[in-house]
Amino acid sequence: MSQPTRTTPLPSFNRRTLFKGMLAAGLAAGGAGLLTSCAGGGLKSNTVRIGAYQGDEVPRRALTAMIDGYNGPVDIDTRINFVDHETFKNNLNNYLQGNPDDIFTWFAGYRARFFAENELVSDLSGIWGDFEGFPESIRNACSTTDGRQVLVPSTYYPWAVFYRPSVWATRGYTEPQTKDEWLALCERIQGDGLIPLAFANKGGWESMGTFDMMNLRVNGFDFHMSLMAGDEAWDGEQVKNVFEAWGEFRPFEQPDANGRTWQEAAQALLNEQAAMMTIGMYIGQQFETTQYADDLDFFIFPEFDPAIGADVVEAPIDGFMMSNRPRYPEGAEALLSYLATPEAVNITLQHDPSVIAANSLADQSSYSALQKKAVETIEAATNLSQFLDRDTRPDFASTVVGPALQSYIQNPRDIDSILRSVERQKQSIFGTRN
Repeated sequence: MSQPTRTTPLPSFNRRTLFKGMLAAGLAAGGAGLLTSCAGGGLKSNTVRIGAYQGDEVPRRALTAMIDGYNGPVDIDTRINFVDHETFKNNLNNYLQGNPDDIFTWFAGYRARFFAENELVSDLSGIWGDFEGFPESIRNACSTTDGRQVLVPSTYYPWAVFYRPSVWATRGYTEPQTKDEWLALCERIQGDGLIPLAFANKGGWESMGTFDMMNLRVNGFDFHMSLMAGDEAWDGEQVKNVFEAWGEFRPFEQPDANGRTWQEAAQALLNEQAAMMTIGMYIGQQFETTQYADDLDFFIFPEFDPAIGADVVEAPIDGFMMSNRPRYPEGAEALLSYLATPEAVNITLQHDPSVIAANSLADQSSYSALQKKAVETIEAATNLSQFLDRDTRPDFASTVVGPALQSYIQNPRDIDSILRSVERQKQSIFGTRN
């Protein structure tokens, strides 16, 4: 059934047919390759086109297998247009205004609502009425402010501080509970000749997770979400306090982060060159095919301020949206309805153990210890944030905050001027709101 396209050579998927990738040549703003749909010759009348940002091998295999598992009442043929994650993310707005695929992978929260409010995606409330297994928190994250469901959730995962338990056991390290304990641990690790914190920021988004968690621990959930909405001053004392706290950890971070991908930083953790890394649970994809596949654990950011606590977890939700003018609406809705089922996400879990099913009815019997801990951690959280580039306007995140964080990493002493620049640009994008 599934006929995935691909943009780079991969080992065989063991599927009947694989199509050549269709990532268009050319440059968009910032130098990324253009995102295009997989429309073209040879499409059948019942073809559902799928745009996907699963550029890495493990999630690509998982999505291919899940799509291949469709056996619904509507006869469909499928084409998957796999595109590099950052290229997809940075070019989606133009893609949706051009000739988009029928269905595309995307994120819950602000970024889903943004495209819905701009009428670039379809209302999925009609099929959501038949969905089962999604808690209210997931439903809300997939809805617009006026209550329309616009995204079908599939998986989610926590952002946390990951480490190798075997390394920590050998060296006698224990998970810190407070900021002071964490700083003391970093000093000890550095004294042992390891890099305390593996760190990457080549894409400009990786450090957003660190900023999010620092802000959530320094200022709390309500301020963080208000800041993301454009209602707080980026050059105010509360944001400066975040960077003051971050500055205490800067001596322990892997240097030259702006030239390093997250995969390269993860290798430092894998190879026992670094002791910890702040990243999403998808870091497990780098461990999956190694002898250390089960040698991975995490702790959430410790408490920085007793008045704020440590009960907020960053847990991005990934799923699927439908463009506002699908070529084959009936087939697209049928496929989306299938993708919402526990049977569909069970297939994903078989191929990618670095994620958790958004559907509570999915089979958790095969969950690893890491996945089970992630579920417990997220269920215990008072509030969940998505991620900076999902909780705020995409144009603000990618063109303002991402470059600003890269500038901070390069020249931390310039933080005051950097934040003034962010605030000026924020007011231009959001309007003066504080």
